[in-house]
Order: sequence, then structure tokens, then C-alpha cells
Amino acid sequence: MILTDVHTHSAFSADGVSPLAEMLARAEALGVKYYGVSEHFDYDYLADGVLCEGKAVPMTDAEAYFACARALQAERGHGTRLLVGSEFGYTPNTRAHAMYADVIRRYSPDFVVNSVHTVDGTDVWFGEYFAGKAKEPAYRGYLERVKESLDAPYRYDIVGHIGYVARNAPYPDRAMRYADYADLLDGILRRIVARDKILEVNSSGRGAGDFIPGTDVLARYFALGGRLVSFASDAHSTDRICDKRGEVAAALRAVGFTHIAVPDRGKRHFVEI
Repeated sequence: MILTDVHTHSAFSADGVSPLAEMLARAEALGVKYYGVSEHFDYDYLADGVLCEGKAVPMTDAEAYFACARALQAERGHGTRLLVGSEFGYTPNTRAHAMYADVIRRYSPDFVVNSVHTVDGTDVWFGEYFAGKAKEPAYRGYLERVKESLDAPYRYDIVGHIGYVARNAPYPDRAMRYADYADLLDGILRRIVARDKILEVNSSGRGAGDFIPGTDVLARYFALGGRLVSFASDAHSTDRICDKRGEVAAALRAVGFTHIAVPDRGKRHFVEI
């Protein structure tokens, strides 16, 4: 089996733990063919004044990150292919759009993960977002922002971790089921197919399940013609690289998917599941 893991974070990200060189060494030790690091570019936080538990989130030092990552990339031979990417936190704020476009212009990341973390000036990981909200409107607000993010005016390759809102939600049943949000999810999935983007399957489901989105959403995506999926552990430390990849691969095969897509500088590698 050829291993891939595209969407991880090192200590260059504010919430990352392990140095990038250690992350890459671990990926190599595991035999990962395509390893993607995608440090956080949280310009949604910056543009909208979002705080993390009352504090401003430190921004990734783009110059230092890309210099280090490109140097490590140049050192490697024909084993693990290091892909130097970015994760952009979507917001409708045009100031952030300009900043993301500038990262692309200046550093030409090998791939971009377009994700939604914040809604209405709050990160949906934190309890503040859920205060006074029942599960359905809380999740719908998030999904509406995900749908909007698909029209982001900058280049991106992967639609990241749909279901992020459920990871740390305060409800007894956190799962985001297709049947409960079919109208919104159909709109999202159809747009992903129409825009020829890659749907990420993220094994850091936490309380939302073993992986996000769940099998029911993946099955609907497949039924709508979606065939482009990527695998992401969303690892922030060496011990989680490729975590649950076997479980995700088995679920994808059961739905009917045959390959995992890996974006690489405008091209795609296809790896048999």
C-alpha cells in the first residue's frame, strides 16, 4: 500500500508541537510516499479580530516556514515526496482574501487546503460559538459558511475537514449526519464536484466520529459523481501521522472509491486505495 498524508502541521503553526524536520523524518520512517505539511495561515482570525480564549493567535512566520520547508524538500531524493502547502482559514472578509492571494503569489505553495474554522467572528471549536444555540442551527451556520467558502477568490485544491464544527461541540450526540442537513450538504458536495476540487477525509474526527466527513456524506458525494478524495491525519505531532489511515481507506473502498488524490503544484498524483 502506498501511504499518503496531506494536511499536517508542525511547530511552525501556533498549535503545532513537533519540529518540521521531525515530522518529515517520521513520515519517512513510516514509508509515506506523499507527505504534505500545511501550516495554518489564520488570516480569518487576523482580519476579523477573532480571539482564542481571549488571546490573539500567533500567525505563522511565512518566510521562515517556506524557507525551511523548501530546504528540506530540496534535500530529499526519490523516497518521501515532501509537499509544502498551506491551510487557509476562510472568511468572507476581503482583507483576508488579499492576504491569502499574496501568500500564493510570493511562495507558490504546492497545495492549499481551504478550511472553515470561524463563523460570525468565533472559532467553532470553542464554547462561545455554541452558547444559546441548539445543535441544528449551530451546525447549519457552519455549513453555510463552508458552502460560501467554495467560491473563495484565491486558488485552493482541497476542501478541508467538513464537520470541524462537530469535533468539540457540547451536544450529547455530536455527529453531523447527512440526513439531517441534506439540503446544505448536497449544495456543498455538488459545488465541490462542479469546481473539480478534492474532498478531504480527515481522521481527526475527535468527538464527531472516527473521521470527517462521515461515511454517509462520502457515499452521497460518490453518488453525485465525486471521485476526488484526499487523506489527512491533521497531525500536529509526529505520533499522529497517518493515524487511522487504514480505517479511512477501508471505508472509502466500501463506498466505491478506488484512488486517493494528491495535489502537487497544479498536478495530481492518484494512489490506489
